[in-house]
Amino acid sequence: MTERILVTGGAGYIGSHTILTLLNAGYEVVVLDNLCNSSQESLLRVEQICGKSAWFIQGDIRDRELLDDLFSTQQIDSVLHFAGLKAVGESVKQPLDYYDNNVSGSLTLCQAMACAEVFRLVFSSSATVYGEPTHMPISEDFPTGVPTNPYGRSKLMVEELLKDLAHSDPRWSIALLRYFNPIGAHPSGLMGEDPNGLPNNLLPYVSQVAIGKLPQLAVFGADYPTPDGTGIRDYIHVVDLAEGHLKALQAISHKNGVNTWNLGTGTGYSVLEMIRAFEKASEKPVPFKIVDRRLGDIAECWADPSKAELELGWKTERGLQEMMSDTWRWQLLNPQGYATKRY
Repeated sequence: MTERILVTGGAGYIGSHTILTLLNAGYEVVVLDNLCNSSQESLLRVEQICGKSAWFIQGDIRDRELLDDLFSTQQIDSVLHFAGLKAVGESVKQPLDYYDNNVSGSLTLCQAMACAEVFRLVFSSSATVYGEPTHMPISEDFPTGVPTNPYGRSKLMVEELLKDLAHSDPRWSIALLRYFNPIGAHPSGLMGEDPNGLPNNLLPYVSQVAIGKLPQLAVFGADYPTPDGTGIRDYIHVVDLAEGHLKALQAISHKNGVNTWNLGTGTGYSVLEMIRAFEKASEKPVPFKIVDRRLGDIAECWADPSKAELELGWKTERGLQEMMSDTWRWQLLNPQGYATKRY
């Protein structure tokens, strides 16, 4: 019998790419998304690419009545939980929204899952739970630190909630996927990152500058203790990331308790290196200016992904230039994101 997966936040950037991976692997998919930072068009593009569709329900994970109805009618086997707010800077300005969406939403989801006796969960966590580590690369046995912003703290709170839940009831099988910096787009150019308003993440901003939508990029800080003074991050192609979720889902079908895996490449690139790589891929200049550091940012952050390779048989396969080329193709073909008309 085909497994049916509930994907919360499935119309978003990472969720939609993961749904494509799940459908291609033969799973049935139900999507729950309130569309506050996503577009249902992404799911139409998924169907366009693979010829299969997911069942879409518009709604919020904080709506317990809706969740109970969903679980009672849909025969869900496992849940992939992406739904939540994700902008670091915004979380500093609006912390209550982040705790409400990310923590309260996850609590309500778990209560509904337990009531429906659905005990397999893959949680979209973040490397921000490590806080400011003393050295690199970051492995899963590093202690979780004090995240430098409410977004990271909300992810850590959910992780702690899930650990307590699994400790209280051995039926739970939970994957905590701590990922680093997802970028790129599906190679077809039909799917990619489509931020509302000004992009919060580096690559969508860079690509919008390159295509002329934005005048220049702000580089937040050039006085970090890094080789060129700008922040260093581990950037992972979103398709590699989606495949990591499939591997984790398969793993927890025979692993109880809580399992934690980093999803990253193991290589860090600075902001200036990213700008140069994008200019090479797009053959367009990306003007930028150096501005003050952004509250909540750390100097450097990259993964030790060896545990995921050992235990999941997963590792990244797409390099920096592929990430850049795919991002640029998406931007060129979809200058207005998912609002771009396709005839």
